Order: sequence, then structure tokens, then C-alpha cells
Amino acid sequence: MDYPRTKRLDFVESIHGRPIADPYRWLEDDRSEETAAWVQAQNALTNHCLSRLEVRERLKARLTELMDYERYGLPVRKGGRYFFTRNGGLQNQAVVVMADGLRAEPRVILDPNSLSEDGTVALFSFSVSNDGRWMAYALSSGGSDWVEWRVRNVDTGQDLPDLIRWSKFSRASWTPDAKGFFYSAYDPPQKGAELQQKNQFQKLYYHRIGTAQSEDELVYERKDQPDLGFGGQVTDDGRYLVIHVWHGTHRENRLFYKDLASDGPVIELFPDADASYGFVGNFATRFYVHTDKDAPMQRVIAVDLERPVEIIEVIPESKAVLHSASIVGGRLFAVYLRDAHTQVRVHSLGGAFETEVPLPGIGTASGFGGDIADSETFYAFSNYTCPTTLYRYDIETGKTDVFKKPDVKFDPDQYETRQVFFASKDGTRVPLFLTHRKGLACDGMNPTLLGGYGGFNIPVTPGFYPMDIVWLEHGGVIAVACLRGGGEYGKAWYDGGRLKNKQNVFDDFIAAAEYLIGEKITSTPRLSIRGGSNGGLLVGACLTQRPDLYGACVPYVGVLDMLRFHKFTIGWGWCSDYGNPDVPEDFDVLLRYSPYHNVREGTAYPATLIVTGDHDRVVPLHSFKFAAALQHAQAGTAPILIRIETRAGHGAGKPVSMAIEEAADVFAFLMDNLKMPTAG
Repeated sequence: MDYPRTKRLDFVESIHGRPIADPYRWLEDDRSEETAAWVQAQNALTNHCLSRLEVRERLKARLTELMDYERYGLPVRKGGRYFFTRNGGLQNQAVVVMADGLRAEPRVILDPNSLSEDGTVALFSFSVSNDGRWMAYALSSGGSDWVEWRVRNVDTGQDLPDLIRWSKFSRASWTPDAKGFFYSAYDPPQKGAELQQKNQFQKLYYHRIGTAQSEDELVYERKDQPDLGFGGQVTDDGRYLVIHVWHGTHRENRLFYKDLASDGPVIELFPDADASYGFVGNFATRFYVHTDKDAPMQRVIAVDLERPVEIIEVIPESKAVLHSASIVGGRLFAVYLRDAHTQVRVHSLGGAFETEVPLPGIGTASGFGGDIADSETFYAFSNYTCPTTLYRYDIETGKTDVFKKPDVKFDPDQYETRQVFFASKDGTRVPLFLTHRKGLACDGMNPTLLGGYGGFNIPVTPGFYPMDIVWLEHGGVIAVACLRGGGEYGKAWYDGGRLKNKQNVFDDFIAAAEYLIGEKITSTPRLSIRGGSNGGLLVGACLTQRPDLYGACVPYVGVLDMLRFHKFTIGWGWCSDYGNPDVPEDFDVLLRYSPYHNVREGTAYPATLIVTGDHDRVVPLHSFKFAAALQHAQAGTAPILIRIETRAGHGAGKPVSMAIEEAADVFAFLMDNLKMPTAG
């Protein structure tokens, strides 16, 4: 492989008294002509290698066919109207539609596809006023986390002149009079540094429609704590503003509120970041809170604002993780995870169990939103072979009806999903989902794609990914490991895979690969691994620790330089999981597994396709430096390629056409390097 020439600097810096080489530091400057030329040369090589693969065009055609089906978002009812998103199939972006009833013909309220020729302007979020008249919506351009808020008249389809800039990590929440909404934003970043500068000092504002952003009311800020962020939510009764106070990705947070009726001060209801506190809803002055305070598997408590020191247990902790809770129609909906799949229980506001929501099988259910006075709620269900189907649940009768069922062009009856468990290096029992054709032969010859995440208390649960169907149709196995560091089994499971315990995550993933080989589901030449973001770190670490174990690797938008991740955008917020490189004890742990720093010259690395985007919050320098290091060190014959998408970010809002092109490249690369017969 004739790789583009990549300059190596004799650059060494002392960190905590240790010399650390960083020969590709210059690739951190994403505005330099030299970096731009390197990106162009790397993309040219990757395009040359992948475009010659005969199977790629066939894959692209099939991927296009698989994506060509109607997809809907969960409905939101405001002012007697239903608002939801819809994608007709191959539209680059979903559109927002409104219907006067569930059986009424919807009409388009907002079509982001009309806002850019390449489909890279995406809808990030929308919020409708209680009377159904106004819609605040946020647009993202080119995959950036920065969004701009506008306000649209639902009846006329026309926008007000309102424009809110430099908002990030924020939703909008309307006051009951429909005259304005709360949102969060940062001060404008330094010009030219918008995609790399640290995000600090977030502020909570109130915007009155029809006015300029400069006139917005500053509701809350903390000049003494630059890393705090604020999410504002108006209660269903319109009486209170609940402020969710977050600190990066820390599980622990604070919960404040403000009485809007009296325009009172901000009250710190849970002032200490000693646990997770999620506002569920309220009944008058009684606040319901989802928390893991004194409950590692989580529970629902109630607090009366007039007697805030008294904690009332509403739904006690159980053996399954309480993943989420909501109040709709005077009921408490509790969504549990049992071995990484969903169970939904309905309780009275007093906590008494009433019924269980029947689900169509083992999978993931989400939704159950709405107001306390609603008579219905909606939820989505999916698993690896069941496309996301929307259901309407009648709260009084407990009856469930299908609201929207997609029609995907494949036969799910040909495939099966099963859950198995394997032992990690230290004996920990870890779940693994396997999806494949029925009647799989365990002869070690099945091409297998193993994925995982293992971080930030985020559970990995069954879901439908239409593009993965091409892998199954070509005789492949999809394997998904539920690793420590995730949220599948509560606080202990999460803590077991972060900070000084992060190596457990990599050990779990390596054990999953060894299990697949030991059970003769696959073998090293037929085994590939993938993961995105924190999962990209997972792939990078396992690639450098066990390069002999896999036939191919695909790290997407990975965190790969563990000594400098905290210096860019929101990277400082990830210290909750990774530790702080500026702290000597954390530095020692990070250096041991940092993928970039553990690339060893003279090693035969497996075929690797690194995927990133130029607008990603995990700044692309991680992928740039890792690719350069691997290409320099490679002693084997397998290719080390990097695919750099322009006007793309962390995945959300990626145009369908761009996603299809990326998937065609990735699957063609894997099929070619795993020497699958279908690769031509």
C-alpha cells in the first residue's frame, strides 16, 4: 500500500515528568493548508481502494432499497393537533408534519430538505407551544453541534424574524402563555475556532417571541463553575421551571426549580451532585424524581416543595434497572431493563403497580411521553429484525394499537436473534446478542461483525438498523456485546467500566471475540469489529492490544488520543468516564490504553478503515493522528485507510444519501478483507 507521505515531527513533551512523543501534533490544526492537503490525499487513496471493489455498487443499490421505506417519529399532541416527523424513504432529512387527528391527512410544517442542496442542514429539535400555534425549531448545518433556533407559525408556515445563535446541547420549553420559551446557549466562540474551542459557561435564557436574541432574559448562570450546563423544562401545569444542572457526562447532577407564578428565585432542590436526579413530573407542589440516590438500580421518589427535606419512596428499587420514568394521564410509566431488553410497568401516582404494557417480543421500547392530563401515550418498539413500529397506548383501558408500521423490503422470518452470556477475563458474566440466518452452521467460517460501546452509563439494547440487513443477507453474523461501563445493570456495572476500571471494558470486548471464535461461530480471519465515539475508542484500544484477534476493524469518530481529548469542544466533560489527563494518577491509566500512544512499529495490524467527519464533536484530529501512526507502524500487508466525510458530524442529522455511501464503503471494505465470496 502506497500511503500518502505524512510528516513526522521530532516532538516530545514532558507530562507529569514523563516524555511523551506526539509526532503528528501538526494534524490537530484543522485550518492549515498542510492538514487540508493530507486529508485530500488520504481520501483519494481510500476512494481509489474502495471504488475498485465490484461489490460496492451492488451493496449501494441494496442499501438504497433497504432505506426506501416510510419512517415516523413519535407523535406529540399540542392544542388538539399531532406533530411528528416523517421520512418518505430516501429523503435526506425527515420533515415535520402536523395532523388534526390520528387518521387525518398530515401536512408538512417544516421540510429541511429544501434548505440545502446536499441535505446537510438537519433538524436537531423542535418544540410546539401548548396551544399548537407556534413551533420553535433548531437547525444544525454540516453535522455541527451548534444549532440555530427559529420560530414558525404553524398555521401559515411562515417564520418570525427571531433567530437564536450559538446554542448547543439544548432543547426549547415553552411557557403556558405561548409567548416564549427557555433555551440554553454559550457566548460566541472565537472566530475560526468554532469546531475546536472548549465549550464552557453555558447560560439558561428566556426568549420572548418577536424579539431579538440580544433582548433575551438571562435566567441562570454560574460564573464560578464554568463546566456546568443547564437544561430548562416547564412543568405540565406551567407553574414551575425545572432546571437540570449537568456537569459534562457525569452521572451525578443537580436539580433546581423556579416558581414562574411568583417570578421567585431559583431554588436548589437537590443542590449536591451526589447522585443522578431526573425530573419525572409534578402534581401541584409534589415533584416526582427518578434517582439512584441510595438505590444503585434506581427508583422513583417524591418531594413536596413545601417540605423538601422529606423523601417519599414511590417506586422502590428492584432487581432490574429502572431506565426511565414518565407521568402521563395520571399514571407513572416505569421502563426497566432486564438483561438489556425492555419491560414496561404502569403504576399509580402513589406507586401501586397496576399493569404491564404488553410488548411484541424481546427488544427495546421507548417513548411513553405526554402530559399528566392526556388519555393516550405513544411508544416505539424494535429489535434486530423488527423495524421500529409505533404504538398507541390507551391509558384508561390499557389497550395497545399499532399507529405506524414500516414496510421494509426484507424477510425477517429468515433470521433469528438469541442472547447468550460469556465470561470476561475476571469471570464477570456479560450478555451478547447474536443475529443471523436460521440454521447457522458453527464451523468457524461465518463472517461476523462484533460491536459494542461500554461507557457513559448508556445501555446497548436491541434495535433495528436497516443497513445491517445487507450483512445478514450475505451470510454474516451481527454480534452486539453489552459491556461494563454501560447502563445495562445499574451503578456497579457502570462503575466497573470507567476511570481506573476502563480496562474491564476492553477485556469484556476481547472476551466476546474469543467466545465467538471458541464457539466456532467465526474465526479470526472472518471476525471484524466496529464501534463509534466511545465505541471508537473501544475498537482502537482492542485493535492495539490484540491485533492478532481480528480480520478487520472499523472505528467510527473515535476518542483515540486519551492525553488531549479534554482540550477540545466538550471533551472536558468526558473526564467522568476517562479521568483527567492533568491528574498524574489518571494520566497513568489513560496512557496504558490510549490507542494513539500504543501503536507499535513493526506490528502486523489487521485491515482498518477509520471513519470520521470534519464537524464532529470528537474532533477529527483523533482519527487523523491514529491513522497516521498506524500507517507508519504497519508491518503487515493489510490496508490502513481513513475515510473523512466533509460537512458531517457525530452522526445525528447525517443525510440518508451520505449514510448510504458510507455504509457501502464500510461493508465493501469488510467483505473484501474478510475474503467473503460475495466480495467478487
